[in-house]
Amino acid sequence: MSTDNLLFAKTHEWVKVEESDGAKVATVGISAHAIEALNDLVYLELPEVGKEVTAGESFGEIESVKAVSDIYAPVTGEVIEANSALPDNLDSLHEDAYVNGWIAKIKISDDSALADLMDKAGYEKMCAEEG
Repeated sequence: MSTDNLLFAKTHEWVKVEESDGAKVATVGISAHAIEALNDLVYLELPEVGKEVTAGESFGEIESVKAVSDIYAPVTGEVIEANSALPDNLDSLHEDAYVNGWIAKIKISDDSALADLMDKAGYEKMCAEEG
C-alpha cells in the first residue's frame, strides 16, 4: 500500500480514514519507522472491540526485547475491529506495517484530532529530525 494517503501521529501511529456506511472509520497501525526502532517484537496488546478511545490516550501496548511502548489512539471513537491475527504473527508488522500490520479500526466520533495528524512528508521530516 502506498503511504501517500496516510496520516501520521507524533507518537508514530499511522491512520487511513475511509467512509463506511456514512461514518468515518480510521484504520490504525504502527509506522514502519517505529517498528524498525523497536526491532525484536515479542508482545502486542490490542484494544478491545467496543472500547471507547480518546485521541492521544493509550489504547494498546507493544513490547520488544528492548522496551515496552504504549500505542496511542490517534482519533476519538469506538474500536469496531481489532486485528486478532496480529499478536500471533508479529512478523507481519516488519513485513508490511501498512497492509497486514494494522492494529484496529475505530469509528470516529469526533474528527477534530485529524487536524493534528501529519501527512507523509511531515512525518518523514519529524523522523529525520529525531535522528
